[in-house]
Amino acid sequence: SYDFFVSRFSEMCHSSYEDPDVRTKIRMAGIRGLQGVVRKTVRDELQANIWERQHMDKIVPSLLFNLQDPTDSGSPGCEKESPAELTERCFRELLGRAAYGNIKNAIKPVLMHLDNHSLWEGKSFAVRCFKIIMYSIQSQHSHLVIQQLLGHLDANSKSSATVRAGIVEVLSEAAVIEASGSVGPTVLEVFNTLLKQLRLSVDYELTGSCDPYSNNMTTTDQERQLQEAVIKTIGSFANTLPIYQRAEVMLFIMGKIPVPGIYPALGSPIVTERYESSNMLAALPSSFLEPLLSFTLMEDPEIRLLVLSILISLIDRHQNTHKFTFLRSVILSDISVLKLKVDKCSRQDNLFMKKHGQRLYRHIFLTCSEENSGRSHYQALYTLLALLSVELANEEVVVDLIRLALALQDLALANDERLSLYNRCAVHALSAAYLSLISQLTTVPAFCQHIQEVIELRQKEVPYLLPEDIFIENPRVPESLERVEGEVLFQQFQIAEVLGGSGYNIDILNTPFTPQITDEDRLSKRKSIGDTISLQMDMDPRYSPEREQVDCVCSLLSVNGEEQEREKRRLVVERFQTAPFEEIAAHCGAKSSLLQSKLDQIFELTIRPPPSPSGSASQGQTPTRSVPVYEMKFPDLCVY
Repeated sequence: SYDFFVSRFSEMCHSSYEDPDVRTKIRMAGIRGLQGVVRKTVRDELQANIWERQHMDKIVPSLLFNLQDPTDSGSPGCEKESPAELTERCFRELLGRAAYGNIKNAIKPVLMHLDNHSLWEGKSFAVRCFKIIMYSIQSQHSHLVIQQLLGHLDANSKSSATVRAGIVEVLSEAAVIEASGSVGPTVLEVFNTLLKQLRLSVDYELTGSCDPYSNNMTTTDQERQLQEAVIKTIGSFANTLPIYQRAEVMLFIMGKIPVPGIYPALGSPIVTERYESSNMLAALPSSFLEPLLSFTLMEDPEIRLLVLSILISLIDRHQNTHKFTFLRSVILSDISVLKLKVDKCSRQDNLFMKKHGQRLYRHIFLTCSEENSGRSHYQALYTLLALLSVELANEEVVVDLIRLALALQDLALANDERLSLYNRCAVHALSAAYLSLISQLTTVPAFCQHIQEVIELRQKEVPYLLPEDIFIENPRVPESLERVEGEVLFQQFQIAEVLGGSGYNIDILNTPFTPQITDEDRLSKRKSIGDTISLQMDMDPRYSPEREQVDCVCSLLSVNGEEQEREKRRLVVERFQTAPFEEIAAHCGAKSSLLQSKLDQIFELTIRPPPSPSGSASQGQTPTRSVPVYEMKFPDLCVY
């Protein structure tokens, strides 16, 4: 047993002898004693004893005490190492020898020491400790340290914001140190815990208290700093994952986002800022892109703006977004001054646009049709269109985008009661700004000339159709749009003619772009993500006892309008809420029995009697029915 040595050497590590030279010698001797015990136990039959909690609770705090001691000024005489330097070397050696089952006992005393001495708030020592830990332990065990930190963060949910921010900061540093993809089996646990802390922080910010049953008060500034730290840490962890897993994590995060009006701090695209990928097919798979786009049709304008920001962040692979910030409020006659980074589209980019392009165009158009969109929405849509043009556009995509811009002009011309005068002017301005950009990117002189002529005429006669008059703090909106006709509009036939003469395939340009709102869009057009998920579950046949009801609801969605849709959905929900369990079970059982009977009929029709060796059935005998495979009795030796 090494109990005596561990206790005695730990006591020496905490020596408070008056003479500093003697005190240093005693502490150095204590550290070397602990180092000797660790080395001895590695080759001893009692090796496991040293990792028991009662020993680690003495060894680890003793080492940390000397590691943090501000009075340490080096060793006297011939000693070359200071206590802090020797301690760090001993601590690394201890951690390097820790096996999988010993990590928890080695890390727990570190957490408790940082708690007891209020060392999370300073951050620097806590970060230093865990950097030593992460670099010293075996790499395959790093996720165990992350688990310990996550559990400790949960345990401190009601602690001060500075303590929680300190733990989050350590988590962020630990994520950077980890090898790519080595978060281990705790991927969703990491993000779930961090999102939970983000939500709690917003709650604390609103209430001004971390614990209603105590006087643990908090401030807005402290909670905001914590929220920024959490978002940064989420980005750090996501950056360690493979590309395919990042999309899954973002989908998971998106499913956790409530209405931004209630939790405003969650309305931030910062999580995606460090997400970079050269392959858009991998970066935006259908499983992530489709639900993301469906959220662009929600009634809440903050959610729509958040989703647009996320899309912009994901598509921008060459950091061009900030270059378009100026263009969102003014039209440049020469975009060469922006020095845009434009690469030739790869094969994967072409496949991505071939697969998802029409869906993107459709959602951009429908988002422009929302009556409660503001300046920020139209400017975000311009940035999104511009990025599509410089990141993912081949000749076919260029024609599609021009067609979309002309369709937006038609949308603004239509006297749609849903769109206010400002909305219609904003759509005109968006179309003009984008056509100016795309005409210069295509470098077709006649196309550029036509766009520039229309813009110059608008500046003289109808300036409220341009960004300079609309995308400002106090937009100059006219009383009506009666004068918007003729030469102040971009002419589709003229654009098609000049593009066709330059070798572009303009067949699609001559086809009107008129996307319709589908049943799926109606499901998405809710006030919150929770409403969408709830309605989708109501409409899923797996959640309904009778398929006929589902078909009926779908027909009501497409024919009879919103009011009957709500009524039908209410009846379905009411049935599940009020009907006895036996009645619901009977419906499901009847459906199952009907399915089984139909399958039996199919089996009966498809199973034929085996052919007779003579080629025909014997005279006067009824052909015997062959036994289905699933009814055959096989000898035991034939069954695997």
